[in-house]
Amino acid sequence: MNPTCKKRLGAIRLETMKVVAQEEIAPAIFELVLEGEMVEAMRAGQFLHLRVPDDAHLLRRPISISSIDKANKQCHLIYRIEGAGTAIFSTLSQGDTLDVMGPQGNGFDLSDLDEQNQVLLVGGGIGVPPLLEVAKELHESGVKVVTVLGFATKDAVILETELAQYGQVFVTTDDGSYGIKGNVSVVIKDLDNQFDAVYSCGAPGMMKYINQTFYDHPRAYLSLESRMACGMGACYACVLKVPESDTVSQRVCEDGPVFRTGTVVL
Repeated sequence: MNPTCKKRLGAIRLETMKVVAQEEIAPAIFELVLEGEMVEAMRAGQFLHLRVPDDAHLLRRPISISSIDKANKQCHLIYRIEGAGTAIFSTLSQGDTLDVMGPQGNGFDLSDLDEQNQVLLVGGGIGVPPLLEVAKELHESGVKVVTVLGFATKDAVILETELAQYGQVFVTTDDGSYGIKGNVSVVIKDLDNQFDAVYSCGAPGMMKYINQTFYDHPRAYLSLESRMACGMGACYACVLKVPESDTVSQRVCEDGPVFRTGTVVL
């Protein structure tokens, strides 16, 4: 397929995107830059479903979009090597191509926020990347952005400098090797700010904490990760239960990955 060739699967686009660059930004964590027409449709908080360029791996891998450059039709993805599939992604270099499905998911609601508002971003580990585009777009709208990041150790810290362009950043590490010792709750519990919106992405434990802390907040959001098969909502492999219901469910790939706090069971 020609790199510029694409087709639609309902509302989902398939495109062969070109690798512009790739580098390792932390141990086993890579930043991949892709170029293609699909970028024009991307929104903060969405993800791409990438086909592993190896016939031995049938299932696509979902990778969140870290930043979007519509002027140059480029997007940045940041991922961690978790297995054979992502290890293959890490070998790609400039000029290679990837079979991409997307952009998928409902993304973050950034509407109706301006210089009168202040927003809290909370990210943990490999959940930090999708918050970079959120911070950039909010900053461009004049919103005051406060970011709290949590990592296991100093070597795992990513995107602190990039996020600091858009507002105050606090960094915590579990072992105290960098920033504030502890997890993100150590910082959040001492923040006096009344935030107009909260956007978060991270490990299950962090998401449970954010969901509980901001359960009734009218504009608090969780970006959730899940193992997926089809990525289009048909297989129901990434289902979450809904509070006080045994019959209603939500699919991370189709109904998410972003959910309001209090709307799913974690």
